[in-house]
Amino acid sequence: MRRALTETVGLEPPFHSSLLISPRMAGVRSDISRQYRSHYVLMGITDTLAVFFALLLAYQLRFDELLPTLDFWLLLLTVPLITPVVYLTMRLYRVHQYSTAEEFRRIIVAISLVISATVMVSFWSKASFSRGWMLLSWGLGLILALSVRRLWHWRVRRTRLEGKLTFRTLIVGANLEAERLAATMTTKELGFLPVGFVSGGMDELRLDDQRVVGPVGRIRELIRETKADCLFVASSAVTPEDVVQIMKARRQENVEVRFTANLPTVLSSRLAPQTIGGVMTLSVNVLQLTRAQAAAKRACDVLISGLGLLALLPLFAVVAAAIKLTSPGPVVFRQERIGLRGRPFTLLKFRTMVVGADLLLDTLREQNEADGPLFKLRQDPRVTRVGALLRRYSIDELPQLWNVLKGEMSLVGPRPPLAGEVALYEEWQHDRLEVRPGITGLWQVSGRSELSFEDYVRLDLFYVENWSIAYDLFILSKTVPLLVSTRGAY
Repeated sequence: MRRALTETVGLEPPFHSSLLISPRMAGVRSDISRQYRSHYVLMGITDTLAVFFALLLAYQLRFDELLPTLDFWLLLLTVPLITPVVYLTMRLYRVHQYSTAEEFRRIIVAISLVISATVMVSFWSKASFSRGWMLLSWGLGLILALSVRRLWHWRVRRTRLEGKLTFRTLIVGANLEAERLAATMTTKELGFLPVGFVSGGMDELRLDDQRVVGPVGRIRELIRETKADCLFVASSAVTPEDVVQIMKARRQENVEVRFTANLPTVLSSRLAPQTIGGVMTLSVNVLQLTRAQAAAKRACDVLISGLGLLALLPLFAVVAAAIKLTSPGPVVFRQERIGLRGRPFTLLKFRTMVVGADLLLDTLREQNEADGPLFKLRQDPRVTRVGALLRRYSIDELPQLWNVLKGEMSLVGPRPPLAGEVALYEEWQHDRLEVRPGITGLWQVSGRSELSFEDYVRLDLFYVENWSIAYDLFILSKTVPLLVSTRGAY
């Protein structure tokens, strides 16, 4: 879960030009700066190439011409000028400060601006092209841009596992929150390497002296002694006076500074910083889909599920024949699940188990590999050979497109639980029933059956707290490659 909610891609060096840096300070952080600069250059090139080839491919598909006209080649020459400017304006080279969902949203806006600017240039140069080409260029540009960034995510994770692109981090605080923060940083892919704790003025639970390198009053000296690139502040451990010293060290020692926030897990797009009477505050925007947004979400569900059912009819026929020929019983498995606001409905799946599998469940309880009210077993003897293949690629879930079309489910949302599972829920876990259940969701794109029940529910609650059209598109974009990888599916 930590990885799902905090995964960011570090692609900006921790330096700023607001103050002059002494040679000693520059030497401390020169290595990580060089690493990040090289990633900047390469990322800028690949972002530009993604847009360039999207426009070129859209032209060839729309006009069925292998060689574009001279006017179009001249238009393509503006891409290396427009794309970097738009991406820099959208701060897409500071994505180590954003979640992947926020980066996804910014890329959608950036590609829309790039295509709009390109269309304006074509209009002013009297070499304008059809609306079909514009729409195709936008779609291909978005696909290529997101694909390129996904490759960068993979590359950065691999690099961090090798110990590079990682901030040497001083954790400011020596209390329980600071300990939790350090435990989170054990995941190398996050890009933080704890090098010590700094005690703050509000600490209640002291750690052992060997891990506390000094008090916050010596923060500048400690940065130099530990060669730290980042200060990660446990907010519950510091006083306002401590924060003043931390921000001064940030200016003079040129380090990255992060503060924890005692807020529920919300997307950054819902937070608005505001200064009130000299005090910095964060305003959390109320998340509630307007009628237009709700209608758009439902229209998207109906359109995609309807087209999906038509397109998948040949596959459904093959799957139905395979199930019928290899094991006795019905092709479709029907099961009562709990949906929106606790209302029951009949969920549809391709049958992947032997008939009467429910009656065998009690004999397998002791082998359960899941926690909480869930039951999961990697080598479940009730699963048929065809069923195992269907589960591996989640093909058994496809009939739920009919549930989506009927309005009982959505494409994206928490998985619909069994009535027996809901009966065992704690009070806070019932919140996941506030939205329509979905075929895919954060649980599926974050590890599926590899996650604990608590992480499973918390991911669903994160979605409930932050759902939006853009976030649905983000989850859908991550679902397809996950199905191919079969990670966590059994």
